[in-house]
Parts: sequence; structure tokens; C-alpha cells
Amino acid sequence: MANNFRLGTAARDAAVDAVTLLINAGTPPGLCRIRTTAQPTNVGDAEAGVLLATCPFSADAFGNSSSGTATAAAITSDSSADASGTAGHFRVLNAAGTPIADGTCGTSGADMNFDNNVIVAGGTVAISGFTITQPIGP
Repeated sequence: MANNFRLGTAARDAAVDAVTLLINAGTPPGLCRIRTTAQPTNVGDAEAGVLLATCPFSADAFGNSSSGTATAAAITSDSSADASGTAGHFRVLNAAGTPIADGTCGTSGADMNFDNNVIVAGGTVAISGFTITQPIGP
């Protein structure tokens, strides 16, 4: 039998809104850490690689999902990168430091793309846009 389980728009929106609610929870806002090395196997695994930059989300990090996608509000740049290295993955944490999600970094075809993913210590690291999307199906 084929694996063809699909979600309707309302279910996709509910799923994305649940994730963004976890990111939005607490004070200060959640944040995005950019690190070297490949993405860990599981979101809850210990932090891996060298911390390159930390970019805090706005107080209301995301609005409501529409058609299964939520877009982040402005994300504060890290005006002084912690270390030099190649961005390999990012991790999104809530205010309490609990990992919520992670993904790959690159220059194209990654979950988070940079014009140049080689980060220089002391330089500015900016995230110009970030979305969370729940696909319809497998």
C-alpha cells in the first residue's frame, strides 16, 4: 500500500502554530544558534560544533500560520560573531533554552541559506527571513 497520509490546511496551520507557540513562550524571546558541524541526529541531542552566532527572535517571534506556513518577525542580528567557521546547522530554542527545532545551513538548498556561510569572528551575522512550513503529506 502507498503511504499517502495528508493534512488539510486547518491541520497544517494548527501544527505550525503549535511549534511557533513553543518558540514564542517565555521571556526573553527564543533564539536561533548557528553552529559548525552537521545537524545532530535528534533535536534534543547535546549541542554540537562551535557556536558561531546567536540571533534572538522578536518578542512575538511568529504570527499565525497561513496555508501551513508561519513567517518570523524581524530577527535581531548578532553584531559580533562568537567564532570563525562554516555554518553547518542551526538550532531554535525557547526562552528557557529548550531545543524546539533545528536544520541545516548552507548557501543553497539548505533549511537556512546564507549568501556566504563562512562566518568570521567579530563580524555581523544576520538572518533576513525565516519560515516554518508543515507540508501537506509525506
